[in-house]
Amino acid sequence: MAGDGDSRCADAVIMRVAWVSLAVNAGLVLIKLFLAGITGSLALEADAVHSSLDVLASVALLAGIWLSSRRSREFPYGLYKVENIVSVAIALLVFLTAGEIAAEALTGEGTALPFGGWVLVAVAALVVVPYLLGTWEVRVGTAYHSPSLIADGRQHRVDVLSTSVVFFALLARYFGLPIDHLAAVIIAAFIAYAGWDILKDSMRTLLDASIDHETRDTIRSAILADPMVIGIKDLTGRNSGRYIFVEAGVVMKQTDLAEAALVSERIQARIRETVQNVERVVIHAEAGERSHLRYAVPLSDLEGTISPHFGEAPYFALLDFGVKEGRLERKEILSNPVRDLEKQKGLRAAELLLQQKPDVVVSRQPLAGKSPEYVFESARIMVRITEAERLSDLVGEIEGEMREERAAGA
Repeated sequence: MAGDGDSRCADAVIMRVAWVSLAVNAGLVLIKLFLAGITGSLALEADAVHSSLDVLASVALLAGIWLSSRRSREFPYGLYKVENIVSVAIALLVFLTAGEIAAEALTGEGTALPFGGWVLVAVAALVVVPYLLGTWEVRVGTAYHSPSLIADGRQHRVDVLSTSVVFFALLARYFGLPIDHLAAVIIAAFIAYAGWDILKDSMRTLLDASIDHETRDTIRSAILADPMVIGIKDLTGRNSGRYIFVEAGVVMKQTDLAEAALVSERIQARIRETVQNVERVVIHAEAGERSHLRYAVPLSDLEGTISPHFGEAPYFALLDFGVKEGRLERKEILSNPVRDLEKQKGLRAAELLLQQKPDVVVSRQPLAGKSPEYVFESARIMVRITEAERLSDLVGEIEGEMREERAAGA
């Protein structure tokens, strides 16, 4: 579960931003109605109606955030999708606003009143307010993964366009140029497009669409990073409000149930460290049969001399043997970037090898009681001590042993 303390802190921040949004929108409605009364401007009246819808959207936002933080036995996965429902409602309000602006621009008639230049200055100042408010909401909503706050912020940034239309309409009227109606229709189309973008994102979550590819890849990498994991059978993830639910079928090395549970907990912790706002992770673990066995061998040179020192070896050979065939099928040579460290060379080399997921680590140097042994033991990697000096001799030994095991099994 996501941390209750972090969740409450996030809810408090989002609620505070939503209350500020409600106060600002209410103030904009009053100011625009006042200016509309002075000028007789249809555009200002339409923009006042637009801001009134923003007030309703802010109320819906507050209600959605409050409901999404509630817990109920009837809804074991939480009420997080209420935020997405609110986002849909906000999108519909955006469509309604676009239609209202277009209707006023095409059919509205009003009594134009004379006004001074200070009205233009006041309306120009109003243009900045929704942009600053919307940018702040989107930034906070992104940081706390709140879809309704992001949707509200996007709507406010779109409000800049409608308020700009009002300003240019008044400016044109001030100089006797009646161009405001056409401009209002164009802006209404932009507003409707923004509403569609909000609606599309919200409906994807309500319909349990998958998480984005980047987040999915991050989760996949976090799972595969565990040395006990052989592969991933399936991986699904979905958004619910600002939270993510993850479920994965993971193939592990042969192990018992207790250790498989520990590995699953380790994977869950790593996913939460790398991906924000993960509410629940379900790992279905199953033991897998290896078709290949991977050996890691320290080398002194590229000619295949096995190094007598583990951490100081300049190279490591990765040898993949086919279990059924009992022979070497693939060889790869890796450089050892930590061999020149003053301390903990063996530990760092062992940690680097974990990323390659070997089944057996070969060493001419006994590792008992040393840090590499503990690293390999925790990952259930066998350490094999060899007296072979050449890699080719070691390969021959391993292939001979595998053939004998296969013959005994037959």
